[in-house]
This record gives sequence, C-alpha cells and structure tokens, in this order.
Amino acid sequence: MRLFSKNIEVWLLNALKEFPLPLQTSKSKEVKVFIKRLGRKIDLSNMVKIMRTVLNSNSKVTVLRSDLHAVISQGFLDVPGNLFQTKRRNPEEPQNDIHLKCLNDLMSLLVPSIDIQVLLNCVSSNLQAFVIQPSRSKEEFRKLASDFQLKWNFLLSAVSKVMTLNYADSFGK
Repeated sequence: MRLFSKNIEVWLLNALKEFPLPLQTSKSKEVKVFIKRLGRKIDLSNMVKIMRTVLNSNSKVTVLRSDLHAVISQGFLDVPGNLFQTKRRNPEEPQNDIHLKCLNDLMSLLVPSIDIQVLLNCVSSNLQAFVIQPSRSKEEFRKLASDFQLKWNFLLSAVSKVMTLNYADSFGK
C-alpha cells in the first residue's frame, strides 16, 4: 500500500501528460488529498493490529495498565509547563481535567482480550460529551474539536515520553 501511495501521483501525471495543465493541476491536488487519507488509514490499520497484539496478551495488558496508573498517580506529568500537572493546576481551566478523565476512562477498560471497539466507543462517548454536545455552532464545534485534539495529543505525547523513559516493560522489552 505504501508503494502504491508513493507512486500514484507519478502514474496519474504520466497518464495526464496530453491533457491541459489546469486539469493536471486539479487532479494532482485531488490525488494528494487521497494519498494523505490513504496514509492515515494505513497508519490507523497498523495501530489497530499492534493494539490487538497487545490486548491479546494478559501480561502486556497488566504491565501497560500498571505503568499507565503509575504515570498518572505518581505525578510523572507534574513538570513545569505541562498543562496536565496536578499539583499546580489552574482551577479555572477544568478543560484539562477532561483529557485526564478520557485517559482514565480508557485505562479503566483496559483488560486482556478487550475488543478494540469497546475502547473506540469510550473515546466516541467522551467526544460526544465534551466536544459535540456542547457545540452550539459550526465555529464553536471546530474550536472545541481543535482544542480537544491538540490537548489530547499533548497528553498522549507526555504519557508516551514518560513511559518510554521510565517504563520500557510496557513496550514489551
């Protein structure tokens, strides 16, 4: 699939050599969007395969769950500048708690052989509650969704960093 997505634009441009430049440009833009979508779907598919492997191993799930709890409960996220630090959290910014709640919801479901669909439903429910329902307009939805995604990615990056540095066993080592 990766080879296909790398070569499709070249194939298309070769096929359209005799066509007018505006048509070539238009089709090239469409193919670039398609390639990005295909890449995201491939990445998601690979992630699901890896997660299935992890979730089907009792020992890996146990270690992962334990390490995730340690990261949250032992204050590894409490570093200066981190939005998710618990010690100096600004009570006027409760939206940071939303992301930790979502992570805790996922962690509570983390058991061996759990169907990935259950985890996806958990994420979907939280998005519904914290992004979709509170939105009164398209602009507000875009802002909430963008903010949620940014902070969620930041939280997961911070957790991944801490786990990489302190909990290599979670990665099967």
